[in-house]
Amino acid sequence: MTQELAAGIARARRRVAQFVRDRRGVSAVEFAMLLPLMVALYLGGVEISTGIAIDRKVTLVARTLADLVSQASSVNTTDVTNILAASASVVAPYDDSKLKITVTSVKVDSQGNASVAWSDTKNGSARAVGSTVTLPSALNVPSTSLIWAETQYAYTPSVGFMITGTRNLTDQIYMRPRLSDCVLRAGVVTSC
Repeated sequence: MTQELAAGIARARRRVAQFVRDRRGVSAVEFAMLLPLMVALYLGGVEISTGIAIDRKVTLVARTLADLVSQASSVNTTDVTNILAASASVVAPYDDSKLKITVTSVKVDSQGNASVAWSDTKNGSARAVGSTVTLPSALNVPSTSLIWAETQYAYTPSVGFMITGTRNLTDQIYMRPRLSDCVLRAGVVTSC
């Protein structure tokens, strides 16, 4: 019996030593430990890329709106509606219903007081005609006019929405009218 016991112990030692030397499952264990981190990095990278892309689209919408309006000497309701509708093409492939845009003509009088001449919006609130506007000092030039485009996009990440919630991505731009001293609005502003 001692010989059988010694042989059994020797076999058990060999199996334990063989098990300790066996490295076949190490990579599977390492992969299982790293998988959650790799998935989190991938999804985080996708969310950050999407957020940056939408933020860039918000800037492009503001620039496009101001550019289109500033190229006209006058606009009517149809023109403004078409210009505001063009924002859907600029923000594509993202949802344009989350986009709030406002285009405003700002008139600066001879004393340097800036006020709203006319304002139109899509999915937002237009500025009240005659309301006071605070302009950056470099743009507050007496007896001039500006086109002011503002955009806001309510971005909700598809994966990390519980952590960050909805983020409002905003931008604005001012442009001077190109063809006249101001951009007239049919039915609202008939002279500069």
